[in-house]
Amino acid sequence: TQTPATQANRNMIFLVLVASLGYFVDIYDLLIFSIVRVKSLTDIGVSLADIKAKGVYIMKVQMLGLLLGGILWGVLGDKLGRIKVLFGSILLYSIANFCNGFVHNVDMYALIRFCAGVGLAGELGAGITLVSETMSKENRGYGTMMVAVVGLFGAVLANIIANHYGWRNAYFVGGSLGVVLLL
Repeated sequence: TQTPATQANRNMIFLVLVASLGYFVDIYDLLIFSIVRVKSLTDIGVSLADIKAKGVYIMKVQMLGLLLGGILWGVLGDKLGRIKVLFGSILLYSIANFCNGFVHNVDMYALIRFCAGVGLAGELGAGITLVSETMSKENRGYGTMMVAVVGLFGAVLANIIANHYGWRNAYFVGGSLGVVLLL
């Protein structure tokens, strides 16, 4: 039989794992546009002379989404709970990733990256806060370190997928990773 301490320990490990994998997918999505920017914009018909300007425009719109999302998810996390915010933000940026795989013009690309930015802003805040609030003061540093370390590997995977399977598939993989995480 399990003792309450054993069950609490398993729950803590599960929480750190979910937050870590959430941040993994978060970093993947946050960096994927930077990785595929030139190829994706070229493929949707942006001239080489406009690549930089259009890329900066899309990135600014994504950053605006991150800013507004940080405020939105922070308020919602306090009102609805961090678990709901964690899953809601992952769902939003997963859907946005899938949609990014289908873009055909700059304005749609920017709108969807805005939505992805809003979603991205919630995951890390909710995940780290959950880990910090739930773990003992002696162990929370280890928990947050695990979240950060696992998350950084998302950048590595984004680069590998984009370079080997193309930019549209890189977005589909990002969306799939989020859905798998939610399940």
